[in-house]
Amino acid sequence: MISETTPLVVVARTKKPKTPLPKFQIGILMVLQLVEPIASMSIFPYINQLIRELGITGGDDAAVGYYAGIIESLFFVAQTLTMLRWSRLSDRIGRKPVLLVGLSGTCISMLCFGLSTTFWGLVVSRCMCGVLNGNVSVMKTMVGELTDSTNMAQGFALVPIMWCIGGFIGPLIGGTLARPQDNWPGLFANPFWSKYPYFLPCAVSASGIIVGFFVLLIFLEETLSTKRRPKLTATTLGNSNGVDSNNREDLSQTSNMPLQSLLTPTIVIPIANYAMLALLDIALMALFPLFFSTPTYLGGLGFTPSRIGLWMAMLAISDGIFQALFFAKIVDWVGPKRLFCVSVSCFAPVMLMFPIMSWLVHTRGMVDHAIVFTLVSQLALTIIWDMAFGTVFMFITASAPTKNVLGTINGLGQTSASMARVIGPAFATSLFALSKEHNILNGNAVYVVLIVLAGILRWLGSQLPDEIQDRDE
Repeated sequence: MISETTPLVVVARTKKPKTPLPKFQIGILMVLQLVEPIASMSIFPYINQLIRELGITGGDDAAVGYYAGIIESLFFVAQTLTMLRWSRLSDRIGRKPVLLVGLSGTCISMLCFGLSTTFWGLVVSRCMCGVLNGNVSVMKTMVGELTDSTNMAQGFALVPIMWCIGGFIGPLIGGTLARPQDNWPGLFANPFWSKYPYFLPCAVSASGIIVGFFVLLIFLEETLSTKRRPKLTATTLGNSNGVDSNNREDLSQTSNMPLQSLLTPTIVIPIANYAMLALLDIALMALFPLFFSTPTYLGGLGFTPSRIGLWMAMLAISDGIFQALFFAKIVDWVGPKRLFCVSVSCFAPVMLMFPIMSWLVHTRGMVDHAIVFTLVSQLALTIIWDMAFGTVFMFITASAPTKNVLGTINGLGQTSASMARVIGPAFATSLFALSKEHNILNGNAVYVVLIVLAGILRWLGSQLPDEIQDRDE
């Protein structure tokens, strides 16, 4: 309604200038974001071969998928049970102590994995890694605390970049260094390497984690407002105005809000999108090495571990370069919601590439240029798909009612994603094996089911808010 108090000229809302990222602290976090995927992704090139060598499948290559899926899921089972506890603990004692414990647990578990010679040894080591590691959630919380509404896209663009680079280095380490006694018999002639043929890639990955541990211990500043040192003020924290000591008690009480009060549509909808995104993504990541390693007579490509590592490394490095150069610009151009919806829409064509390659290898009898072209097209679509992660992290961070429950909200998101990742590998690899064994839909039932789930995710994406909430207002 127009009245005498209505301004004659409507003042346009000015766009806030971008706050510079705190490069040193963000850089340390990115080092930590790098070493963890190196460790987790290094097992993928050789996990299927390791399962075959353990002899638990009785020589049935089609059954490898069942056991590989179990191994890949166990980490997320354990993580689901403890992730929220680590996140809530970080809201009370600080982010840094929780990160130190997580890195220590990952390092020990990787060494145990490399020394395991039985299926149950692999089970215990993966469970140990999941129980002791709440770092993924805590690091995203710290990125949220180190950024504000003007530079959030830049900050969260770096998270998948580090995972992509780690995803490049990890499979390269796993594929190249597995069974060193076969590749470099003169250098690795000791019987130790014949007894533990997969210890070397695990040890190299663990060494990177040790470096990350000491970088964190010495250089990383605490970002939790009630625990950080006075010198870490607004100059370092892009979204912080400083916390007066008189407010610390109130902030501490805020961090202990009951979970039920946080389960609002504003928070639940982004978390539901993240969970479904994680389910489909981990299913895709489990299908890649399984499809690549499956013999051609079963509809796979029959790749060796080193070739699998090369292809997965190519995907990771291409993805990282693309995210680094274009993600923040694309978010500014089309908006986070539209980008999310476009990205998740790429999953269906990614799935369709698998049966196309099976048909090509069946008709041509070998992996030739046509299959390589299809593989490259699939990798390009996967890069677009991966942009959905950066955007959904932004929606989850912006949904926090206060910054002192950001750890808990990220913990809820990561717990939901971990639950999805528990289901994803075993579901996808088992359905893959079932499709091949019983020739359901010509062995393609797994792809049809995942495409239907991608349609559900596309609908969930339409429920996200049109704009990112400004946390500074």
